Amino acid sequence: MASTKRPAGIYPYIGLPSWGERLADAIKNTCEDQGLVPPPRAAITEGLATALGETEIKKLISTLRNRKVLNPTASRVVQSGNDRVLLLIADVHGASVSPWDLNDRTVGIWSPPSPEAAQRVAELIAAETALDAAKKAHKAAEKERETRRRAPSEDAHYATALAAAESKLADASEQVREAERRKTALLTSLGNRLPRPVVRAAEEDGEPMAALVLAEQTYEQAVHVQRYAAGHLERFGRTRGYDLAESLVAAGQLSRGMSVLQQWRIKNADGTLSELWRMVAVTANNRALARLNVFGLRPEHIVTGMPQTLVKPPSNKADPGVRLLNQREVLNQFSQRLNEADAKEDTGPEDPARRAAKIATVPMEIVVGCSKPAALEHVLRGLNVNDHLRGIQPYDEEARLVALFATLVDAYAQDGKLVELLDETFPMAQGTDLLDLDGVRNALTANGPLDPLAALLPADEKVTPAALRDIAVRAITALVFPEIPPAGPGNGKRQVRDTGAFWPIVRASMQEPAWSQTRAPNAENRTRLWSAAIAQLFLHRANILAALGLFTVTDAKEGASQDPGSLKELFLRAEAGEPAAWAALVRRMVPALIHAPQPLITPGQGSEAGAGRKGVRRSPANAVAALTMAYTAKAENISRALLLAFARSVLEHPDAVLAPQAPGGGKPVCYGERAEKDETQRSPIVPGMILVPDLAGEPTGIVVDKAWFDETFPPDLAQNANHGSSTAATAASTGAEDNATSATAATANGHAPQDPRDRLAILRQEMAARIELVEGSYQLAASAARELMGRFGEAIDLRAELEEEPLPADQRIQWMEKLTALRDAAKAGAAELENVETLILKL
Repeated sequence: MASTKRPAGIYPYIGLPSWGERLADAIKNTCEDQGLVPPPRAAITEGLATALGETEIKKLISTLRNRKVLNPTASRVVQSGNDRVLLLIADVHGASVSPWDLNDRTVGIWSPPSPEAAQRVAELIAAETALDAAKKAHKAAEKERETRRRAPSEDAHYATALAAAESKLADASEQVREAERRKTALLTSLGNRLPRPVVRAAEEDGEPMAALVLAEQTYEQAVHVQRYAAGHLERFGRTRGYDLAESLVAAGQLSRGMSVLQQWRIKNADGTLSELWRMVAVTANNRALARLNVFGLRPEHIVTGMPQTLVKPPSNKADPGVRLLNQREVLNQFSQRLNEADAKEDTGPEDPARRAAKIATVPMEIVVGCSKPAALEHVLRGLNVNDHLRGIQPYDEEARLVALFATLVDAYAQDGKLVELLDETFPMAQGTDLLDLDGVRNALTANGPLDPLAALLPADEKVTPAALRDIAVRAITALVFPEIPPAGPGNGKRQVRDTGAFWPIVRASMQEPAWSQTRAPNAENRTRLWSAAIAQLFLHRANILAALGLFTVTDAKEGASQDPGSLKELFLRAEAGEPAAWAALVRRMVPALIHAPQPLITPGQGSEAGAGRKGVRRSPANAVAALTMAYTAKAENISRALLLAFARSVLEHPDAVLAPQAPGGGKPVCYGERAEKDETQRSPIVPGMILVPDLAGEPTGIVVDKAWFDETFPPDLAQNANHGSSTAATAASTGAEDNATSATAATANGHAPQDPRDRLAILRQEMAARIELVEGSYQLAASAARELMGRFGEAIDLRAELEEEPLPADQRIQWMEKLTALRDAAKAGAAELENVETLILKL
């Protein structure tokens, strides 16, 4: 049987596999010469070479000393901070590049990844399938009801048949409503976002390489994620002032984009695993999607396999259920079909063969080497951000701020100040020298797990999601509002304030004026940046404007001072009766109060014109102040046990995987919806919601919502609080009130003295926490003494080994005097503890 010659045309045909092997050799040798790591060989032969025309690879390769290398004009090295990336410059097939799901313009559409979220996505896909089936059944039942209704009424079975059809329609309607409720509940549990795809460096022979690989996913999940990402990318692209697809049709692609090789690992219905290498657009994502639209393709066709019906000519029989996985075969058949259509005179101007003529091939820079594969994703994100921050297309505000925060973190890292700042912010950390800087950088920008932050926890605190998120929030606060050195004593002369090592980094990244010119707009801009960065840590993401007013000009100039205590210590101190500890806890709770399934702190609500029109006016700062003052306020519906139970639930429940259950059984209901009798009109109860605690701190069957928060902590509760104070000022103010309370046995507002029985009950409740605090202090002191003894022992051994002279006598005497004073203080403390033991028997 004679072979059929492929028709000539503008759409390229892919070269033979042997040329792919030569390209892989050239890239490997060039990377060796440059001291870089290449992609896996399979990525080059299956993902890159299968997207290049027959003659294109020949232009890229040259022979040097009997070795295949890349032509000097076909590649370039890009420096990004301390990392280097090798880019291959080539013309690739216009339909071979898919948009990158991790494009920084669409960062707001993704939620933090987790195994539970991936399971909910699978359930969401099943719910959407069930909803589609229910809608089809409803449409069929509606059609049957109309047919029965129009039948001749003289039929003896007319009434019975019509009643049966109406009953069937009612059942179908109920099934549709139930399917919609199920889908809505799953979307709500996901924060109305999909979990961000997780990529890591690809490996070859156990070594990381210059390519990316996605976690394994089912075919349905891969299609769902691609459609979700493409839909939102198209939505963001509508802000462009012109039609990008028509621009490509008319003028082609005038500038190069950047791509990286990425592998999809797709589990098929028959249990087999497809490992597909493709190119994804790191930059020019909108152009990649617009090109596919011009070709009549969708991103899921590229990354999960091409349906045979899209590449076979209409004259050939194609099985719609067959997906072609080999990119060389797909593009060759696709080009053949387009070339045949382009050669026909009757092909219309709207046919893809004519519309895609100027993007048959497009210039592209492909990542084919890097110095540090583990940091490749972060480097590519940085290049994407830099490309967009210089562009003219408007950002979504949250995405712009997240991108700006990423540049701020990189600026700290490049200046070598990131570890220094974290060391100052977390004085009780196990050891900042143990930090994985790339992991910390990814954790702070929400591009990786929070686990690398564990080294910043105190040694006595357990590693939990709540503790890690608290560390991340404190670190982000320190990065955005760094503290500067205190001003020196005034001498009547003009002084230049020392702004320290960190503020210049913030100023350069945020392009702020001189330190002395910091004003309210600068504080607001940095508060927005802080709020957007914090939002990335939470599944349920609320309005980032809910943080406006929480940081003032003083915070922007002097830095937002934070209590160095861990969550464990703050809870013990708050339980022991320290208002300053409660104030610090409230500041730690604020992000979780904003980004909750039922947001408790929202952007400035209400109206100054009056409560009757838009509700009681309340700013975020007022809500925070009211919750802070609740600790010392006299209110029948507030107790210290309630506050502490509420705080624990708020800090822990963003990571909950199960919806809350009422203690006595039954389904919980939101506080503000108790009067709603129709359960279908109530908010779905999803993981992350918390139950209202009673005065003893025990959970009830009511779910915390905004109505409960505003009723329990009303706006007028904060009337005596300093709304514009920083964390330290608030804590100091509240602590002063508590000292006055203890001294006079009266309330902070000067009401009647506290009942002695109530005071005794409070003191008894505080004792357990105070004992635990003392225990921790003594354990820390004992540990420090053991470490000191070990260091002295090591020094003595080394002195004997090296035969060094002893220290001067005055130095030894000085040290012994200090240790004697410490020992006397320890003896006095031990005596006081003995007295406390006696007092316990009397209590």
